Amino acid sequence: MQRRALIGRVLGGVPTVAANVWDSTVAGGVADLRRMPRTEIAREPGGVLYRYDPVPGAGERGPPVVLIPPLGAPDFAYDLRRGCSLVEHLLLGGRRVYLVDYGPISFAERGLGLEHWVDGVVPRTLRRVSDEVGEPVHVVAWSLGGIFAMLALAAASEAGEPLPVRSVTTIGSPVDIAAVPLVAPLRPLAEVAGGRLVSALYQAAGSFPAPIVSWAFHLATVDRLFTKPLVVLSRLDDRDTLAQIEAVDHMMNNMHGYPGRVFGQLYHLLLRSNDLAAGSLDLAGRTVKLSAVDVPALVVAGRNDVIAPLKAVHRTVELLSGSPEVRFETAPGGHLGVLTGRKARTTTWPALDAFLDSH
Repeated sequence: MQRRALIGRVLGGVPTVAANVWDSTVAGGVADLRRMPRTEIAREPGGVLYRYDPVPGAGERGPPVVLIPPLGAPDFAYDLRRGCSLVEHLLLGGRRVYLVDYGPISFAERGLGLEHWVDGVVPRTLRRVSDEVGEPVHVVAWSLGGIFAMLALAAASEAGEPLPVRSVTTIGSPVDIAAVPLVAPLRPLAEVAGGRLVSALYQAAGSFPAPIVSWAFHLATVDRLFTKPLVVLSRLDDRDTLAQIEAVDHMMNNMHGYPGRVFGQLYHLLLRSNDLAAGSLDLAGRTVKLSAVDVPALVVAGRNDVIAPLKAVHRTVELLSGSPEVRFETAPGGHLGVLTGRKARTTTWPALDAFLDSH
């Protein structure tokens, strides 16, 4: 029955299928990968700050939104493709949007640690945008970017220099690594080895190269690698699905590497010790507590996310005890899908809009 339905679907839409196959294989692709126009407003060590150009006629809605990317993924994860871009959605809604782009990590930057982003890049970016617009900003951060954002807010608050932030939203940011099935089996092995083998490897290499980061993301969704050809074949008449697959492949082919020191910190502090699950992290000679985050927070988790599963993300709600409000939302999709998948358009994004409007 399924085979007959597939054949009937393909034959019934022959003109559409033919056009999609032609565009995919000959005409350069079906996804519109043009990036939303933006203007560079600052270039400093650690990143370039961009302001996206307003969409004519969209008006202006609420305080600015600053997007904080993770390491590893290119900044256009937030602007994946036209029609399925969080940046485009925010701009069409009349919001002013800023983003800091770290760019590719070079071998010369192998000594950078988490504190480079927590104490430097993130707070500097937020203060710069706030100074430009004259008001506190909203922070929206995905994956490791969410951990950067929370730690930066907490560290600044504890230092008596709170950041000019109105709210923070984290999407797919795991704080309880023991709840991540992919890495849970590795934790006992890491304890037995004492971390010495891994430390020796990343210190010798100096970095966690981009191809390995891309491979790790693919490994996390290995089941989809095997089913992808069937999905493509069964959706030859569905241009939106084909465009999404193409855009995700493009992103995966443009991943960035990690500085060796950051990888070491993530391995020792998060994977081995799972320190953040207890609510704090030791950085640059002091302990940063998530309970020091004192702005409203929205925490979003993907129901199909194997990199940041629900339980690993939900722990954040308990740890942000100093926040006046913490909302928790779930949405369908994996690690990227919860941020900018096709279903995010009717789940994650409306939840984000409602949260931003309420603050």
